[in-house]
Amino acid sequence: MTPERKQKLISTLERRQPDLHLITDQVHKPRNLAALIRTCDAVGIPYVHTVRPKTGYVFKGTAKGSDRWVKTISHESCQQAIRQVKSQGLKVYAAHFSDRAVDYRDVDYTIPCAILMGSEKEGVSDVAAELADQHILIPMMGMVGSLNVSTAAGIIMVEAQNQRMKAGLYDESRLDPDEFTDTLFEWSFPDMADFCHKKGLAYPPLNDDLEMQDSAAWYQAFRDGTAIKRDW
Repeated sequence: MTPERKQKLISTLERRQPDLHLITDQVHKPRNLAALIRTCDAVGIPYVHTVRPKTGYVFKGTAKGSDRWVKTISHESCQQAIRQVKSQGLKVYAAHFSDRAVDYRDVDYTIPCAILMGSEKEGVSDVAAELADQHILIPMMGMVGSLNVSTAAGIIMVEAQNQRMKAGLYDESRLDPDEFTDTLFEWSFPDMADFCHKKGLAYPPLNDDLEMQDSAAWYQAFRDGTAIKRDW
């Protein structure tokens, strides 16, 4: 790995925002999901919670490779996704037109929060809207009443980025040290990380140059059955 590549990986991780998430409520088009994940990476959102679409849609997941830099967590229902982020202390902002909706720029994205986007056709589900802490909307000045979900999410996520930049939240690493180390390994050695997950093994230690410290010894330990285990 070149020094430039190593520094790029580290500096990107140092700007990740562990208390800013995205929830997609039954978004099913692969191009939209890929665009959403790409934007999450661009603004430093490390986690996307995807909710499986209702019967009648074929859910193909994200485009191959688009989620390498962002962790995608799949849920059977939006209630499950919202419960998970709220259990982590996050407030949920749903992009949803209602009597209690406010301009998307008038909420605080510097606090722990999750942005909730609805499906392409029906928007945020009634149950998800009820569970959200706040409804937000993008003012529309034309004839159309809404934007494409990936476009709308991009506008909101950039506002979140702007607020967090002004608050200095990108200025120092905010990821848990263990998660930082694990993610750095996964980004550096995706195939090896996948192998370790399948075999229930801890990641091999890396040196300062992001190389395995003693690859021969690690592979020997794997063959001998003495490699350190890990429950993923």
